Amino acid sequence: MAEYGTRWLDAEEQQTWRAFLWTTRLLNETLERQLQRDSGLPHTYYVILAMLSEAPGRALTMTELAAVVRSSPSRLSHAVNRLEEAGWVRRAKHPDDRRTTIAELTDEGFAVLEAAAPGHVEAVRRHLFDPLSREDVLRLREILRTLLAHLDPDGAGSPDIFGPCDAADGSDCAEDGDGGGGSGCPAC
Repeated sequence: MAEYGTRWLDAEEQQTWRAFLWTTRLLNETLERQLQRDSGLPHTYYVILAMLSEAPGRALTMTELAAVVRSSPSRLSHAVNRLEEAGWVRRAKHPDDRRTTIAELTDEGFAVLEAAAPGHVEAVRRHLFDPLSREDVLRLREILRTLLAHLDPDGAGSPDIFGPCDAADGSDCAEDGDGGGGSGCPAC
């Protein structure tokens, strides 16, 4: 039963919504298949390893890691359990606060990420960036920034969303039109 005053999508909005829905679904499925096929690694695990690789000392508290990967604590804990069983991540209590657990990327985990990264980055490039012009990429980034600011007003400004930057002055590469990346981490 429709509510009175429902703001239905017009034809252009409906087409945009469906294009967004199918594109994001197909892109995620494509990237998942590539990582599973080439590395035996679920995309979720890849993202966790990549975020740890970019962190100082390759370590984050579980709370920080959950925020960076946009995961619930219970879902993240399950994934980190699996990564720990594989020997790719180790957990330890924080030396100054025994209530806080730190997840650290092991050398073996870094090697797994390093081996998986080239194929993954090539798939991202081929399926997301190659079909777009540089101007399209910059417009898409700005559209996504707007949506992130709306959906996650507390986190949209945090640097982890747009990734590391290797600008000499520490500025946000995205603002320079450089697009970020290039930090030397294998996930870039």
